[in-house]
Amino acid sequence: MEPVRSFTGKVVPLLADNVDTDQIIPARFLKTTDKQGLGEGLFAGWRYDADGRPRPGFVLNQPGMQGRPLLLAGDNFGSGSSREHAPWALLAYGFRVVLALSFADIFRGNALKNGLLPVALAPDTHRRLVELLERDADAELTVDLEQQAVQLPGERAGFEVDPFARSMLLAGTDELGYLLAREDAVAAFEAAHPARVDTTRPLA
Repeated sequence: MEPVRSFTGKVVPLLADNVDTDQIIPARFLKTTDKQGLGEGLFAGWRYDADGRPRPGFVLNQPGMQGRPLLLAGDNFGSGSSREHAPWALLAYGFRVVLALSFADIFRGNALKNGLLPVALAPDTHRRLVELLERDADAELTVDLEQQAVQLPGERAGFEVDPFARSMLLAGTDELGYLLAREDAVAAFEAAHPARVDTTRPLA
């Protein structure tokens, strides 16, 4: 996983509340455990009609919206099922940061473990960002994980991230990588603490 530190780019506004994981990546795309190609299924129910043709009115199909790394949503983004494919699809499409008023807890956890940064904004900051994009759809933001801040024109807004998850993102690793990097310390701890269960005895 690549380290997550700072991203500067334009924003895709998807200002809906309660966007659930089935809307992010419909269930028919969950048959694969391969992350490749999942970007094609992102918001598929909204992006395509029944014949698979792009819907011109959907924001991702509008001119100039491709390649933007920041997604701005409303409240309670990622509600619904616990499917890990939701952050996979967002990352596969090219998003690195989702800004919203709030996130469903399981989605937030899955996002952080996969290198997608969920940024919860205060209502006033969210409103000013919406107003900024209404004035200038091509405005660029900088989201800085090291400083835990979003830089808007003339304003710097802080945000909170779980400290352990933040350290993992900055290092470009996950919990397994964290443990493997401390294999010597784990072995030393186990040597200093006898097993609580005698594994040499057969089970009754």
